[in-house]
Amino acid sequence: MKRISTFKHFAALLLIVSIFAPSALFAQASRDEVYAAIRKEGMERSTIMNSLHFLTDLYGPRLTGSPNHVNSARWAAREMLNWGFDKGELEPWQFGHPGWVLERAVGLMQRPVQDTLTFEVLAWTPSTKGVVITEAVNMVLPDRPTQEELTTYFESVKDKVNGKVVLVGKPGVIPVNFNPPAKRISDDVLQRRFDPNNQQPQGPPFTPSQQPATPAKPDALTGAQVSEQLDAFLVANNVAVRVNDAGREHGQIRAFNNRTFDVNKVVPTVVMRNEDYGRIYRLVERNTPVRLEFDIRTRSVPDGVTSYNVIGEIAGTDKKDEVIMLGGHLDSWHAATGATDNAIGCAVMMEAARILKAIGVKPRRTIRVALWGGEEQGLLGSQAYVKRHFGSAENPGPDFSKFGGYFNIDSGTGKIRGMTVFGPPEAAAILREATAPFADYGFMGVIATTSRNLGGTDHTSFNNAGLPGIGVQQDPIEYGSHTWHTNLDTYERIIEDDAKKSAIIFAAAVYVLAMRDDLLPRFKAGEMPPPPAARN
Repeated sequence: MKRISTFKHFAALLLIVSIFAPSALFAQASRDEVYAAIRKEGMERSTIMNSLHFLTDLYGPRLTGSPNHVNSARWAAREMLNWGFDKGELEPWQFGHPGWVLERAVGLMQRPVQDTLTFEVLAWTPSTKGVVITEAVNMVLPDRPTQEELTTYFESVKDKVNGKVVLVGKPGVIPVNFNPPAKRISDDVLQRRFDPNNQQPQGPPFTPSQQPATPAKPDALTGAQVSEQLDAFLVANNVAVRVNDAGREHGQIRAFNNRTFDVNKVVPTVVMRNEDYGRIYRLVERNTPVRLEFDIRTRSVPDGVTSYNVIGEIAGTDKKDEVIMLGGHLDSWHAATGATDNAIGCAVMMEAARILKAIGVKPRRTIRVALWGGEEQGLLGSQAYVKRHFGSAENPGPDFSKFGGYFNIDSGTGKIRGMTVFGPPEAAAILREATAPFADYGFMGVIATTSRNLGGTDHTSFNNAGLPGIGVQQDPIEYGSHTWHTNLDTYERIIEDDAKKSAIIFAAAVYVLAMRDDLLPRFKAGEMPPPPAARN
């Protein structure tokens, strides 16, 4: 009996060890052992594509202020709690505009032949008055008009547009691209870019196409003034539908929003693919009558004035009042399901934190995941969060000194190839050493920046406040050329292996900052770069 009892005690001890082994292991493990466990967990048991499926396929477009955004945020918070996080919740902030939902959008050509049209509805624009069937007309405004020129033009066309579908502007001429951009950045370019001894100012990971600037003329109205008067003219003259040219190749469409967020100040508006727009424009221009049919149904959401950031946490131990953050923006535009911008970023950052939880890391500092709302309208969610929780270098809050860095990702599916941290060179050196073992994943290094300019994506909300925001350089894949803000931004455009490797690198970097004795170095007193001048 005694021998059996001893065996039972031994079996119970094995069970206890098996339960608590991860915690015990990672309290004593070397960094190499932790990194090996991170790699194994991230490559063999990844949840990234599952998270991406829910955020894109199930919840779809996640426009700020919409029920889709709120529901996806609730799902993300629940999922992190299911993984064993200590916190998973929504934190409100004031968007200040009602939400907007597109419920139906049908567009057809009835004459001279029958055909289906491809377009996206501009956000925060109204429904049509039922099913609209009417003729198309073209409007081409004078280039950079004075007030007199614009008024004269409006008077000349007002009798032609009443009750019609109006195409505004000439169709764009999109040349064939004989030199498409590379999908990967070459190692030699990145080695120069992330060489701390040879830093050159770097631009964004891609540059949106720009129209050539038109020389100014005396008394010309600004673009904003022309747009405001055009909107008012179309409303006053009972235009049934406004059509804008997408002006992009191969059916790509980018549809943003009515800049006023007030559906009463604009007519129903669609952005049509260049191929359909050009066809209709040419027919009308050559005096062939074109009859179109539209049925657009949209809905305002009053509750959308309050939006949300998702916050998930793994509580720290001896330094739990200090925090290391990572995240990306959850909101998206509405033309597609927002996979590369930025559901994949959210899935990667959730995964990075999940990996650390799954392998039993007990971080000294609290690890906090943030999925922002309102990024697409101007980094609104992250700015509100930083102001509320941290303040700024000029007006610091109680937690300003306890912040240890925020990692951000927001440039598509490509794996991360380097990082930029706001802070002194010592901050970059720490992250460079932490990420050096991932050269086999194509990671090339870390450099420091002194810029507090706000823009681009959410880590600049931290930089702007004088806090260590950490942005990343990713392989572009098809982000700037195909998926950024377009109707092609879907689940199918994701490269799973790239996303897994990004999550692994982030997990390792977060682990280092969460476990080291000191916070990431900051600029010393008197060395903080000044904030940028306020914009007019």
